[in-house]
Amino acid sequence: MRTLLYVTTFMAVIGLAFWAYHENYKTQASLDHVRQLQRDIGDARARLSILRAEWAYLNRPDRLRDLADLNFERLGLLPMRPEQFGRIDQVNYPDNRALVFSGVVDVTSAGAAAQPGALQ
Repeated sequence: MRTLLYVTTFMAVIGLAFWAYHENYKTQASLDHVRQLQRDIGDARARLSILRAEWAYLNRPDRLRDLADLNFERLGLLPMRPEQFGRIDQVNYPDNRALVFSGVVDVTSAGAAAQPGALQ
């Protein structure tokens, strides 16, 4: 009887050791994947900061003004004037009135024809 207990305990220890070994490798792989994702995120943030700097450089008002002057004949862009802007009282806002229902709304499928492939 003792031998059976020893063999069972030994097999359980072997099984748990195999499980722990396997879990350790899965954990290491997951940690490597997380590190790779963090590197990718860092690279993407660096690229984004570079792109934002380039966008700010290309959208300088003096550069855009010079481009508009160079391409005036083709684009026909004119300087903005104060009268081109609207006033706040000219903005159309949606009505905030509550919806009023005049009666009861019945929702039913009575009389609906069964369509092929429909659930019944």
